[in-house]
Amino acid sequence: MSDFPRVIEKIDALRAFVSQTRTAGKTIGLVPTMGALHEGHLSLVRRSVEQTDVTIVTVFVNPTQFAPDEDLSAYPRTLDQDLDLLAQAGAAVAFVPSNEEMYPPNCSTTVSPCELSSALEGEFRPTHFGGVLTVVLKLFNICQADMAFFGSKDYQQSLVIQKMVEDLNVPIQIEVCPIVREPDGMAMSSRSVYLSAEEREIALSLKRTIDLAKDQIQQGQRDGFELITEMRQSLIDGGVTSIDYAVVADAKTLETLDPIQLPCVILVAAHVGSTRLIDNCVVE
Repeated sequence: MSDFPRVIEKIDALRAFVSQTRTAGKTIGLVPTMGALHEGHLSLVRRSVEQTDVTIVTVFVNPTQFAPDEDLSAYPRTLDQDLDLLAQAGAAVAFVPSNEEMYPPNCSTTVSPCELSSALEGEFRPTHFGGVLTVVLKLFNICQADMAFFGSKDYQQSLVIQKMVEDLNVPIQIEVCPIVREPDGMAMSSRSVYLSAEEREIALSLKRTIDLAKDQIQQGQRDGFELITEMRQSLIDGGVTSIDYAVVADAKTLETLDPIQLPCVILVAAHVGSTRLIDNCVVE
């Protein structure tokens, strides 16, 4: 394991590091992650290294964003490998707090998500965004970063976080970076490790379905209901276990569009075996 990034486990120690960095006149970039890092995460780290002087990557599997029936205990944890990858990507610090450090016994204040969170992910994971926003705001306050970097695979999450920053006057710049895909087009996901070889092939139906919808929109299709029906059929034909949503929505408000207007975003969440996967594409 490399000596870099520097591993910090305690909030007070990280605050001291941040204070020293600020005193030296250096800018700070933040990349919040739950670990099990892949090229999607590392692209965010490299972007932060380009844009700021010092990059802090948080590795914390946040329990408050998982519902009781979700995969918290099974979520992949690969810290040694993550630290090696962060060293190669140029991260200065890995903040690796315990659950107790982030949520001490008397911790009871949470962030209520905005209206943007109510549909899509919010419908199928109703407690998810409250947990995400609470931990993200805590990390913003702890790290005092100038910029934070998120991936656009979590499209709705990026909108909800930007709205929180705007509404609560958080002094940080958010940069949302492009989806990083496998050579066959599948959006990179830490949950891909759950997929069998057969399920991995089925998972490609998400990208195929999105490409189908994008092509139709670019060719002039404006009937939102008809297109959603075709998307759902495409996923079923591809072998997905169940579909949470497959929609064409307004790129800013996430309201389902019928008729379709541009810019829009195509969003899919579906289960392949027991693994839940998401993907999206913006059509300008």
